[in-house]
Amino acid sequence: MSGDQVADAVPVEDSTVLEAEIVEDELLPAAVPPAPRPLIDQHTILYPGDAVPTEADAPTYTRADFEVSATTADRLRNKAAPTNTNRNYSSQRRNFAQWCEEMGRVARPCTTATYVEWVAGLIARGMAPNTIRTYMSGVRTWMPEDRRPGTTEARGMLAEYRKEWGKRNRVRKAPAITEPMLRAMVDTCDLRTSAGLRDRCALLVGRGALNRRIELADLDIDHVEVEDAGVDLWIAYSKTDQEGKGESTFIPADPADPRYDPVAAVRDWLKCLHRLGVHDGPLMRALTSKGRLQNRSAATARGDYVTGDALNDWVRHRAYLAGLPGWHLITSHGLRRGGAQEIADAGGDPTQQGRWKPGSATVKRQYLDRAQSRAQNPWHQVQAARGSTRGGAP
Repeated sequence: MSGDQVADAVPVEDSTVLEAEIVEDELLPAAVPPAPRPLIDQHTILYPGDAVPTEADAPTYTRADFEVSATTADRLRNKAAPTNTNRNYSSQRRNFAQWCEEMGRVARPCTTATYVEWVAGLIARGMAPNTIRTYMSGVRTWMPEDRRPGTTEARGMLAEYRKEWGKRNRVRKAPAITEPMLRAMVDTCDLRTSAGLRDRCALLVGRGALNRRIELADLDIDHVEVEDAGVDLWIAYSKTDQEGKGESTFIPADPADPRYDPVAAVRDWLKCLHRLGVHDGPLMRALTSKGRLQNRSAATARGDYVTGDALNDWVRHRAYLAGLPGWHLITSHGLRRGGAQEIADAGGDPTQQGRWKPGSATVKRQYLDRAQSRAQNPWHQVQAARGSTRGGAP
């Protein structure tokens, strides 16, 4: 094809002419970055004139923002609960993980379906409802906070099971230690021995302050003030004081008989501790059979502080020596129950003395309602009427 033919085939005025040149990459125009995404949700509140926050406003975190010191790490490992609770939680979580492995399920974080199926299995085994509730708490708190399973279904099953279980079983609480029982137990304490002085102090203080066993075990010498009018205890931490604000509890003196007087009991035990070389630290101490202090350096994680189980042993031993019926069922909790019952029977409210929450359903049901029901029992009227009739008979 000739040049004239090419010209005729492609008219100049209909042609598109492109001009191009080679340029360096760095001279190319920069790509426009996408606009930062806004960081808002249904909870965001903007005041008039506020700009919408975006990802560009978010801080840049480094490892320093997430790392804690070794001291803080130790506190975090021990923050969850007392030793007994930690030990129980470890066992519950281990059993849950083993169950999940056997069932081919993921243990952590688990799904709600896995959680519900596991709870159903505990119910099928006939475990006590309160025990199941503890297991549920131990496993659920093991999960990451944002991945915890739902509880609606599991709690619903447990509520229905509790009704069935209650029909078949009656929860048997530790027997209440009444005033005559207490005196019989104190009478077994040989006040010439360290163990006798200690046990007498534990019995009278435990009942006077309505102590939970761990409260009594955790008492420090510095938390006890003795005066003629009574004994003032500082309870640094309790079941209803999870933040450890502390609370004072006063036990009035009972000078009618020094053997059963809490003031005399505390003073005598403190003198004994001083003779043993103890001037501070735990009030309740473990003793050898010869009345010397036990070496607790490698005993338990509590060190010089005795355990709640040890207190139970001391109280049960005194019940045995006193020849009380059912002594093997008696525990230190009986001191709390017996004291609360006696206060309620006398028309008082044991709530504050025993550090229950105001309006406690436990106090109302177990002590106040019980005392009122007994005082208003219709048989009292029958007996009064009989007495009146007999008194008026010739």
